[in-house]
Amino acid sequence: MLGCWFKRIRGAGVVAIALVTAFGSVASSQQIVGRPEETPEQRDARMQWWRQARFGMFIHWGVYSVPAGVYRGKEIGGIGEWIMHNARIPVAEYKQFATQFNPVRYDPEAWVCLAKEAGMKYIVITSKHHDGFALFDSQVTDWDVVDVTPYGKDLLKPLAAACDKHGLVLGFYYSQAQDWCHPGGAAAGGHWDLAQDGSMDDYLRKIAIPQVREILSNYGKLGVLWWDTPVDITRQRADMLLPLLRLQPHIITNDRLGGGYSGDLGTPEQHIPATGTPGRDWETCMTMNDTWGYKSTDHNWKSTETLVRNLIDIASKGGNYLLNVGPTPLGEIPQPSVDRLKEIGRWMKANGESIYATSASPFSRLAWGRCTKKLSDDGATLYLHVFNWPQDGILLVPGLRNEILDARLLTTNRKLKTVSSPDGVTIYVPAEPLDPIATVIVLEVKGKPDIEKILPSQSADGSVALPADLADIHGQAQVETIDGQPNIGWWTNPKDYVCWSFRVTKGGRFDVMMAFASPADSKFEITAGDQTLAAEVASTGSYQRFNTVKLGAIELKPGVVELTVKPREGWQAINLRFLVLKPAD
Repeated sequence: MLGCWFKRIRGAGVVAIALVTAFGSVASSQQIVGRPEETPEQRDARMQWWRQARFGMFIHWGVYSVPAGVYRGKEIGGIGEWIMHNARIPVAEYKQFATQFNPVRYDPEAWVCLAKEAGMKYIVITSKHHDGFALFDSQVTDWDVVDVTPYGKDLLKPLAAACDKHGLVLGFYYSQAQDWCHPGGAAAGGHWDLAQDGSMDDYLRKIAIPQVREILSNYGKLGVLWWDTPVDITRQRADMLLPLLRLQPHIITNDRLGGGYSGDLGTPEQHIPATGTPGRDWETCMTMNDTWGYKSTDHNWKSTETLVRNLIDIASKGGNYLLNVGPTPLGEIPQPSVDRLKEIGRWMKANGESIYATSASPFSRLAWGRCTKKLSDDGATLYLHVFNWPQDGILLVPGLRNEILDARLLTTNRKLKTVSSPDGVTIYVPAEPLDPIATVIVLEVKGKPDIEKILPSQSADGSVALPADLADIHGQAQVETIDGQPNIGWWTNPKDYVCWSFRVTKGGRFDVMMAFASPADSKFEITAGDQTLAAEVASTGSYQRFNTVKLGAIELKPGVVELTVKPREGWQAINLRFLVLKPAD
């Protein structure tokens, strides 16, 4: 994966950000999206199964699972599959790890059944990662599982057979550019061993192209070809690989080939875009802990609640969730991964209807959870995923104007009373949620969803609260949770900005208060109407330590106001929890 190269320090942790364009080979004034020769109808037909699936398994597996993050007795920083790169291990020395790669406990049918139990509809496995090691019997190199390991058998053929048997779609990840063991293969940041030197064009002709031909020819019908890291891939080099797709005419590809080819879908890594990627198919790939490949020291496992809510959040924004497992060199999926997948499966067995074949929410935001939808000729089904159950038994669906035909709990079919008002639709719910992770309410409405935006307004004391989860985010910043509270984070790009619209009934002068966290001093500006407030805040010491400070004062007139926070020169990334406008004394 990309994550090793583009990072942001957040307190004590390191979070990876996938920025394909940072390699300089994807960005192009002429992006080629999908397949230009297709009609929109043909593209929709090809993408249909993937859009309905919503949930898949990513598998990162290879020789890097042997050192498992430790080299010469020292833990190596970064993600597990990048250990050769991060520790600058010579090629000949790294290849010795293959003699210890013996997955005698590999049970591909059990893996597929586990994915199916979790509610996953497809699997993508690393046929070859950046270390150049192939999990299949390649005829163009002996750096593969058959030729250099004691196991000596192709790992992909039985997986393909198991997927076919149990009805899951199989896809292959392939590192088309980075290859740290074959001469001429690229290496982000440059080579460190003379054995790596050579012509990249020769590498593509002798290794990458024939290997892609092998994986597209020898394993039956595939659903996905998942390229990764376009280091040094130009348009001309990408054009050398693209004709191979004719071997699998219906295959779906991602945006990491390079050369200006955007593929069929975007691939945000380790994060969920705040608003999804409207008008573009996309898929968030994410780990269960902090690493993709197996790393023995990484025990920072996400909770089942987080994983399920991630899936819901992604589906509510029209995307897919590709959730990773990193097997051991013996061929076992770590037990914490198994446990979480089974727990996800229990939720999906009861609530999968609200995820599969759904489309993005018609609401810009819902303070209590998320929504997915299914459209019909004369109406829509809205699936309300309630994270924060109302203690008073009253759930407001803000701004919904449609006639309600039916309201019920998904898992029990219990009917629920609804009342429509100018504020939206009020649903009277039981005292306790059916599921502490997310209880799903089904609303059948007449016609296409008709949502009126409800604006925050002044409270009784004249103040206006502008929390993170009510902001309109422009760019790649996103709402995340720290200590149980929403924050606008991942705000690393100074071109990103956030804004709130709200209603002022009693104008006057207001103090602007901000709750934020940042390890560095930062500068930005706040604009409301025709006023701009230049603000500067001092470091709080970390992204997790929040301070509330007064930034200055602004005058507001009665009516609808839009307030914008934009970086200016001197900007450093911050986590923004909320703004409060208080009437000045």
